[in-house]
Amino acid sequence: MVLKPKRPVPSDIEIAQEADLRPILEIAEKIGLEMDDLDLYGKYKAKVHLDVLEKLADRPQGKYIDVTAITPTPLGEGKTTTTLGLTQAMGTHLGKNVMCCIRQPSMGPTFNIKGGAAGGGYSQIIPMEDFNLHLTGDIHAITVAHNLVAAALDTRMYHESRQTDEALKRRGVTRIDFDVDTITWNRVVDVCDRTLRDIKVGFNDDKLRDGSPSPVFPRATGYDISVASELMAILALATSLRDLRERVGRAVVGLNKKGDPVTLEDLGVAGAVTVLLKDALMPNLMQTIEGQPALVHAGPFANIAHGNSSIIADQIALKVSDYVVTESGFGADIGMEKFFDIKCRYSGLIPNTVVLVATVRALKMHGGGPKVSPGAPLDEAYTTENLELLEAGLPNLGFHIKNAIRFGIPVVVCVNGFKDDTDAEMEMVRKYSEEQGAFAAVKSTHWADGGAGSVEFAQAVVDACEQPSDFKFLYPLDWPIKKKIEFICKEFYGADGVTYEPLAEEQIATYEKAGFGDLPMCMAKTHLSLSHDPLLKGVPTGFTVPIREVRASVGAGFIYPILGKMSTMPGLATHAAFMNIDLDLETGKITGLF
Repeated sequence: MVLKPKRPVPSDIEIAQEADLRPILEIAEKIGLEMDDLDLYGKYKAKVHLDVLEKLADRPQGKYIDVTAITPTPLGEGKTTTTLGLTQAMGTHLGKNVMCCIRQPSMGPTFNIKGGAAGGGYSQIIPMEDFNLHLTGDIHAITVAHNLVAAALDTRMYHESRQTDEALKRRGVTRIDFDVDTITWNRVVDVCDRTLRDIKVGFNDDKLRDGSPSPVFPRATGYDISVASELMAILALATSLRDLRERVGRAVVGLNKKGDPVTLEDLGVAGAVTVLLKDALMPNLMQTIEGQPALVHAGPFANIAHGNSSIIADQIALKVSDYVVTESGFGADIGMEKFFDIKCRYSGLIPNTVVLVATVRALKMHGGGPKVSPGAPLDEAYTTENLELLEAGLPNLGFHIKNAIRFGIPVVVCVNGFKDDTDAEMEMVRKYSEEQGAFAAVKSTHWADGGAGSVEFAQAVVDACEQPSDFKFLYPLDWPIKKKIEFICKEFYGADGVTYEPLAEEQIATYEKAGFGDLPMCMAKTHLSLSHDPLLKGVPTGFTVPIREVRASVGAGFIYPILGKMSTMPGLATHAAFMNIDLDLETGKITGLF
């Protein structure tokens, strides 16, 4: 389907609601899937059965493309929109058999400041209301499963504090003897709510039967947003139902008083959690606004987790299409590095090309331009030609190009174009990118023009996929935890050094003693700077990275060092997006959703 974009460009939801939605069975047929391969969720979305992988095992793999970005501004640089615009250009205009794989968004950001993640303008996933809200219930399944673990954990501690070993054995339970201070498993909910970050539970259980104080309750805990759950990271990294079950069983909730890890298997809850997640493991088939197929699956946080859609979605897509476009969260220093060093280690899949998204306005900000804020008018420095400011910000782009090339994969720079960008500014970015080693740098206007605005860019990506590559991971897994942390901080972020809080030192020693030292690192840091400090723009130098804590997502299969202050439960803004959302009672349509 070739679009006829309107001018001025309407709102995202107006464009989505006016789109020509194809029945999902038609989209499935386009990639060779049949009714028996799907579980339908209404007319326009479906889950894809995992046995499709067995059915298509003899098919060759398609080309694999990862979309990442420079260090973003608070406005975002349009990775998802670029992913969808590229998919549409390749499919609609170049005639390629292509599909995209992206994450499902959390409803926390959807109802807060950031908004949804369906793309934007004429490069969107539709139905965008379904995509940004409940979809097929995967995040709800994660929420229930995660909170079942939390309930099982507190229940076990409750009964252990009140019963003898003999009484527990009669009920088929072995005493764990938790070290309460080491428990890291919070509860989760899929909304932003800062008041739940730190809570106490068990006030009614503060005394034992003899009236003496409980050794466990009340205890301090908290809530994270659902997509920060380790179960979400596990869902995204599992390669099969068997692998999901094994990863769930290995997930660690804390330590016992001997210092040994306590797993979901130890709690006896791993099987039930797997049951709750078995349908969520099937990726969701949807479509772009131009009728190109899309798999939407999993939504792990891009700081404390790896911020990429699922391995299973990529595996299926690579069998049913010749080109697969996926996206990694935040800038290349976070999402792309984790894509390669975590996701690719577990999937065994190696991309053919990296797409690095940049905007002229973001590069100007990195060159020292005025602060930008969502919803606030842009300073004229960003809306008029300013080659001096742009030139000062280009090193941030160059730093990311060099980092991507470290992995041995060709890089195409996509300049996500805005109406105020000038030819001179674009030429400066193109020339600089190629000097830094990029295969190509091309402007794309997919937001305003859909796939038609990305044809030259898409052809550059197709050409890059044919280039030779020499993929290599950033570090070997057998390095000690500290060596891996310090290599990433110094070589990938440009830090002078690393410091460790006493708690982090203790946690590193504990994890290495437990045998977790050979896991990859999943660095939890701000996305607004190459450093740990969001105020340091461009290419910071002379900084030292503080490691506040080091936690383990053993089931997912990574260690996550926390760099400076990091929240896993966002707070709502004063004027949050939910204030604009309503239902038109005459038409039944959702209004105000972007």
